[in-house]
Amino acid sequence: MRVFKSLVLLFLVPAVRGSMVQLKNGGYEDIVIAINPELPEDHNIIRNIQAMVKEASTYLFNATKQRFFFKAVKILIPLHWLPKPEYLSVKTESYDKADVIVANPYLKHGDDPYTLQYGGCGEKGRYIHFTPNFLLNDTFHNIYGSRAKVFVHEWAHLRWGVFDEYNNDAPFYVSVNSGNANVEATRCSADVTGKYIVPSCMGNSCMTRECKYDQQTKLYEAGCKFVPEKTQNVPASIMYMQSLPSVVEFCDQSTHNEKATNMQNKMCNYKSTWEVIMNSPDFTNTSSINSTSPPFETTFSLLQTKDRAVCLVLDVSGSMDGYNRINRLYQAAEIFLLQIIEMGSWVGIVTFQSTAQITCNLRQIVSENVRQDLIKCLPTSAGGGTKICEGVYKGFEVIKQKYSNLDGSEIVLLTDGEDRTMSNCLTDVKNKGSIIHTITLGPSAAPELEQFSDMTGGLKFHATDKVDSNGLIDAFSGISSGSGNISEQPIQLESTAQSVAVKQWMNGTVTVDSTVGKDTFFVVTWDRSTSPPDILLKDPKGKEYRTSNFTVSNLNLQTARLNIAGTAEVGNWLYWIQNNHTESQVISMIVTSRAASLAVPPVTVKAHMNKDTNNFPNPMVIYAEVSQGFLPVLGATVMATIEQETGSAVELKLLDDGSGADITKNDGIYSKYFTSFKGNGRYNLKVHIQGRNQTVRLGRRQSRALYVPGYIENGEIKMNAPRPEVSDDEIQAKLGSFNRVATGGSFVVKNVPSGGITDVFPPCKITDLEAQFEEDKIHLSWTAPGNDLDVGQADRYIIKVSESFLDLRNTFENATSVNTSSLVPKPAGTKESFQFKPENVTIENGTIIYFAVRAIDNASLTSEVSNIVQAALFVPPKESLPDTLPTEVITNSVPTQGSLPDTLPTDVINDGVNVSIIVLIVTGSVIAVLIAVSITVCILHKKNRKVGPELRM
Repeated sequence: MRVFKSLVLLFLVPAVRGSMVQLKNGGYEDIVIAINPELPEDHNIIRNIQAMVKEASTYLFNATKQRFFFKAVKILIPLHWLPKPEYLSVKTESYDKADVIVANPYLKHGDDPYTLQYGGCGEKGRYIHFTPNFLLNDTFHNIYGSRAKVFVHEWAHLRWGVFDEYNNDAPFYVSVNSGNANVEATRCSADVTGKYIVPSCMGNSCMTRECKYDQQTKLYEAGCKFVPEKTQNVPASIMYMQSLPSVVEFCDQSTHNEKATNMQNKMCNYKSTWEVIMNSPDFTNTSSINSTSPPFETTFSLLQTKDRAVCLVLDVSGSMDGYNRINRLYQAAEIFLLQIIEMGSWVGIVTFQSTAQITCNLRQIVSENVRQDLIKCLPTSAGGGTKICEGVYKGFEVIKQKYSNLDGSEIVLLTDGEDRTMSNCLTDVKNKGSIIHTITLGPSAAPELEQFSDMTGGLKFHATDKVDSNGLIDAFSGISSGSGNISEQPIQLESTAQSVAVKQWMNGTVTVDSTVGKDTFFVVTWDRSTSPPDILLKDPKGKEYRTSNFTVSNLNLQTARLNIAGTAEVGNWLYWIQNNHTESQVISMIVTSRAASLAVPPVTVKAHMNKDTNNFPNPMVIYAEVSQGFLPVLGATVMATIEQETGSAVELKLLDDGSGADITKNDGIYSKYFTSFKGNGRYNLKVHIQGRNQTVRLGRRQSRALYVPGYIENGEIKMNAPRPEVSDDEIQAKLGSFNRVATGGSFVVKNVPSGGITDVFPPCKITDLEAQFEEDKIHLSWTAPGNDLDVGQADRYIIKVSESFLDLRNTFENATSVNTSSLVPKPAGTKESFQFKPENVTIENGTIIYFAVRAIDNASLTSEVSNIVQAALFVPPKESLPDTLPTEVITNSVPTQGSLPDTLPTDVINDGVNVSIIVLIVTGSVIAVLIAVSITVCILHKKNRKVGPELRM
């Protein structure tokens, strides 16, 4: 079991997907910061990026005890910005592979800097997101601290896989110190001082009062904020509140607050952020530098993107004649040329066997006619040997028909064969500056082929010879531009295939949602007949499209294509396809579309495994990120299909519930462990996503920099403007039902034993254990793990209890056991609930009991210890009014995106004035005035009665 745990720790730490960052002698090089192509030209963005990183380099150097700094950064400039002499060409860098992206949020009020994290403790993140508003508006300094400090906070997320030490969802917890129970703010270190206040604002005027206790939670009430002293004596921690002037360090073992209810404790087994950083490969492979400042100042390269140039390099050797491969290649490449590659791109085609030939010179796609001309160059026959390098070099020739160098160009390399001479050109290809995407077809494709992609940052795909999987079509459909211009990129709504018996039907539903609909294609393929099956397609309004409405090319008699004019109708499109051939055949339906509007980003999906190469018996993790713009999409049904060359495909439902392989609940990242290894070799991943209007909604990003509510300076509370929030209605209104399909590329598995696999996977760690007192009993709840990680059903549970947090963490086996004989584990993903009365524990005010759980499977393999939770019996002190209750009256303004003031208004504070007294005085004055007015009216009324009726008022 110890061996297994060490293997998991070793192999569940993937590289950042596509990141090219290198660490040399403590200096980070090749950091890519990409500006979104939709942003208007503004050179202040570039200047502020440079200033931020330069300052951050010194801050990082000191925070890591003279070990790391930022040495070289590349900034990617959008294509539409005016060219400048200092702008160089991109090589293998792209927006989609950037470490930091600068882009507008989808909705307003979204300027929180954040890092997208998929994995667990110590696993690298995906990217850091800064908005242009954050980079350009200095008002945010008082909220987040300097941009340099924020960058280091986010870099720690991205590079070292540490987590935040605050928690907006659980901002307080009960702690016992010297026998006294207190409610504390979730923070690190616990020595950060401040006050607990509730701000109440009307317009630009705010008042504060002390926080009260919530009678249900026994913690502070909703709306209570911990406002820190601006001047502190504590140097930690950067992952809590980097904005404090005194904070210059990460929490280490001596300053870490292991009792705080934050993600760092939950994900990293209560280790401090500095301990995690020290265990990283970065730390292991470097030494501290004997200097008081970084040895080099950060240098910057400005790289501008250019028109996309792609050359298809296609294998037509003799082996492509088998398994209907050459026809399937034609079908897939045709879809790429007609539907996938973006308008304005340059495309050429090369075929190779023992030699290579240019079948189409480089042409820019400016019309449908160019696309039709290109498909005429696709191969229809095969024969000869396999010389992969010949094909690649010929592809380079095609690219150079337009560009003097290969920088930023792309090669799509497809082969089904081996080539022992391929290694001769690997080093040369690596240095050319072109990105190589590889598609391997069948079981005999060269095992070294993926090296081309690994060296150049290209994509990797694999297609089996099982024609009912659409593997080759999905591979070509996955090769879209990495420019970040989502509105131009194709989106796959459906890709399904099945074997249909004679005269039988294949039918289904494809939902076209409001975010897509332009350039929509319905494509039907089949594999035996030379005439199309009977097709009936109905749009949401009942309009029918039949076989005669579909186009069948003379060059490809096994594909029928329908292009919907204008924007496709929103709603469910129904199809029925009948096999009218004389024998069974595989029929498929592929639907692609593009964004309906430049103003509304479409729902997109990115799927991948946690690593590209896996050594058994290490598990793997499947990820699917579902989002609209930069907001996560919640409540979708996500099904993953993993296919290997032999055996049947494995289907798994991915979850976003914060249990098992899923790190964070409701972050739009759906996850699942994969352990069904059938043998060595290549596997491919595909995901189907379905969202239904009743259940799907948008969420908010995690791992954000802390929005500081305010500070106490010289005894005065100075509040920042309240954080602007987007209403749930505003978020919900953007989504409806939708369908998506995405390919997650290929991965390689090694060391799977040939004689069958024994049970080597224990239940996964329980990470969402919760506990609370219910009268004199304890109620525990958690999500059930599986027999193999998060799949199946565990055999039994071990629950331990202790009054010492450290004892439970360090010596779980020696802690007191809870009788669980009546507790039968439920299937993985099910919510568990267990109630019991603790024994040998005196229950009184201030009692805190800690709990942890382990699961055991039927092979006696045991999970890791769960997150440790506390049940605290805390009776809040009775609230009483002191003789004088100071109240701070604060005037501020509420910033909104694009209209923030240069500086927040000076706070107006009246100390020593009791609000109750003010209210009583004002109320008394009003009553006195009312009495005086009433008396005066009565006197006048009496006088009027003595006068004649004609004078009455």
